[in-house]
Amino acid sequence: QVQLVESGGGLAQAGGSLRLSCAASGRTFSNYAMGWFRQAPGKEREFVAAINRGGSATYYKDSVKGRFTISRDNAKNTVYLQMNALKPEDTAVYYCAGTTTQRAVWEALIATMEREFAGSWGQGTQVTVSS
Repeated sequence: QVQLVESGGGLAQAGGSLRLSCAASGRTFSNYAMGWFRQAPGKEREFVAAINRGGSATYYKDSVKGRFTISRDNAKNTVYLQMNALKPEDTAVYYCAGTTTQRAVWEALIATMEREFAGSWGQGTQVTVSS
């Protein structure tokens, strides 16, 4: 399993922006499809965005479409989440995950990431959006 470290969280006002980073080590990063997930207090962890190995295809949770952008730099072993037009409901701890398993549909790929990272999520990065 690839080792992942999230960073870039912080406090933002509603309408503001933050850029999260997830640095990978220990495996060949370009073999991994990557995803961002988040967990708000008292809620289940949920999917936010995913990107394929080469960065040519992305997939988003409906509520972040048009506001968040996932991207990756395979030369730097890093995946990013640019978050614009932030809302208080975006407040959560954000986590990244990845998988080498190939799936034909995004939902199956996301489920695979969640299963493979169950019990071994990183420390995450806190995002707090004030109204």
